[in-house]
Amino acid sequence: MKKILKILVYFLLLLVVAFGVFLLYATLTDYDPPEVEVVYRSQSPDTLTVPDTFSVMTWNIGYCGLGKEMDFFYDGGKQVRASRENTLKYLKGVKDFLSSVDTLDFLLLEEVDFHSKRTYYINELDTFRRILPRHRAFSALNYNVAFVPVPPTEPMGKVRSGLVIFSRYEPSLVERRDFPGSYDWPTRLFMLDRCFLAAHFPLSDGHELLVIVTHNSAFDGGRLKKKEMAYLKEYLLEEAGKGNRIVVGGDWNQNPPGYEDKAFNERSGYSNFLAMSIPQDYLPGVWHWAVDTTVKTNRANLTPYVPGETPTTILDFFLLSPATTPLHVRGIDLGFRYSDHQPVMLTFSCDTLGGNTVPSMPSP
Repeated sequence: MKKILKILVYFLLLLVVAFGVFLLYATLTDYDPPEVEVVYRSQSPDTLTVPDTFSVMTWNIGYCGLGKEMDFFYDGGKQVRASRENTLKYLKGVKDFLSSVDTLDFLLLEEVDFHSKRTYYINELDTFRRILPRHRAFSALNYNVAFVPVPPTEPMGKVRSGLVIFSRYEPSLVERRDFPGSYDWPTRLFMLDRCFLAAHFPLSDGHELLVIVTHNSAFDGGRLKKKEMAYLKEYLLEEAGKGNRIVVGGDWNQNPPGYEDKAFNERSGYSNFLAMSIPQDYLPGVWHWAVDTTVKTNRANLTPYVPGETPTTILDFFLLSPATTPLHVRGIDLGFRYSDHQPVMLTFSCDTLGGNTVPSMPSP
């Protein structure tokens, strides 16, 4: 009996030491990007004419792993990753849709996997590049972990994923901006490093058009989102103060201003996510929120998607600065077949400064 107990003690000590070594490795290799990272710089960018009209789409593609058949363990479901067959089906669905909208000027994508176990190490960015030959692609990591150890029975493993901007025009600068705030150690070692990606395009009047894709925190109890939104606000006001025009699209993980979704919060079953509305006074002056309230853009992941039963809400939309006017916004109902989010398309105008005569869209 003493010998057995001794073996058990040594075994437990070995597990503790192994876990300690793992945490040390994760800490030493933790992805820690700078606040500002230049992703791309060009000496011969395209100059866009003002006034003119442009088109943009935002879509969180759910890394081609969260189609209608999926639930997700982190959201309260059971599955860790989709089958390879379903992953390839979701990838094809996303590819086909992107091919159908390849005339748009800008395509903003969130949760694009570059090399992750959860999507069988498929480089989705390279796949999309091949079907969008007229667009330039710019990307930024926001999830870069060598090994995610949860759930213990089937670890997620390596995750390398992020944000992508596809553009028909050559920007002068593309920069990754790291959002402030993080989870406590050691949780933060295995979580996303949230950011936004901003592409700068020279305008004919000497200013710039900034096209930004954002993906804000989700299961943070709202603490991190407040810091992220404050940081984004400061950046937007600074850039708009220079006379630059700005369009921001993405998965905000919040409802748009004036849109309250009590039903989703009551029915979603989430214990650590609350769909809260962005404050109406988030930005001063003539800023525009472009939202299609007729199409829900996100569904709960506790179970596979069942039309009419699965809770849905709106988390994906656009924000535009003064002298940048939304003309038409449309959510695309794909039935959540390929992702737990739906794409949203926007046509907008870059107007002359002080000469915006285009009537703005009504608030959501």
